[in-house]
Order: sequence, then structure tokens, then C-alpha cells
Amino acid sequence: MIFETKRLILREMEQDDFQDLAEILQNPKVMYAYEHDFIDEDVQIWLDRQKNRYNQYGFGLWAMILKSTGRMIGQAGLTMQPYKDNEVLEIGYLLNEDFWHCGYAREAATGCKIYAFEHLNKDKVYSIIKADNSDSIRVAESIGMVKEDEFITQYYNGDMLHFLYSIQR
Repeated sequence: MIFETKRLILREMEQDDFQDLAEILQNPKVMYAYEHDFIDEDVQIWLDRQKNRYNQYGFGLWAMILKSTGRMIGQAGLTMQPYKDNEVLEIGYLLNEDFWHCGYAREAATGCKIYAFEHLNKDKVYSIIKADNSDSIRVAESIGMVKEDEFITQYYNGDMLHFLYSIQR
């Protein structure tokens, strides 16, 4: 276990999480911001990337486990992400569609923020959010983040406007 909140346990993802992760990553509504359809190979690449992040940085996107059921309902965590000519420590989160609008993303993001400040001793954390992702913007703002910048980045289908949100310790 990395940390827990009132309703969630966050832990490193394992190969046994593949099906739950696939349910998230292969849902076009969940992954609309990526504008890319994920196949099983993409899910495995995603899972392997998290394992590599755990080894390289000691953090990554973690499995979000609902305490009451033991079910993996999403992923949340910290990753190093490119921003202009630098890298920033980003709080990220994705939830299974069945668990949207229940406050789990905010709860996990708050835990990730505290983890970054208290365990990683970071002074500032960020979220990079696609400009039209109003739900993620609301989550970022609900944990005290403010919009710091607007920029264009490339994903699978070309250039997209993104916002850089941040919060300091």
C-alpha cells in the first residue's frame, strides 16, 4: 500500500490488475481526452510503463482500490510529465465510468498531493488537463490548484490545447 484515504487504498498496479485496467483504458468515454482507442497491447504497455516508473522514480500511477469492496475502480498517482522544455511532477487520475461523480478522483488527488509534499518533499505539484475536460478541471480546482498556463501539446490525433494547473506546498 502506498497510502489510504477515507474510502480508498492506493497501491502499485500488478499484472493481475490487467482486466480492471483494460475496462478503464478501453472505455472511449473515459479515454476521450487521449482520442485513441486502446487495444490489449496498449493496456499492457500502459501497465508496464507504471511498473517502470515505480522502479525509476518510486512512484507512478497506482491502482485505486475501493475499501468497501476491494475492487480496482481507477488509477491515480504521480508521474513526471513533459512541459515545454522541462518536466513537472503531475497528479493524474482516471476512473472507471461506473464510479464517476462520487468524489473518488478528488479524494485520490488530495492524497497524491499530500504524498508529494510530505513523502517526496516536493514544493509544487501540477496537473496537465485538456482544455475541454471540465470534470478534471473541477477536481484540480477542488484540491486548491490554480491555472498557471495554457499550451499546445500533441497526442495521437494532433495538437490540443491544455491547461497547466498547480499548487504549492
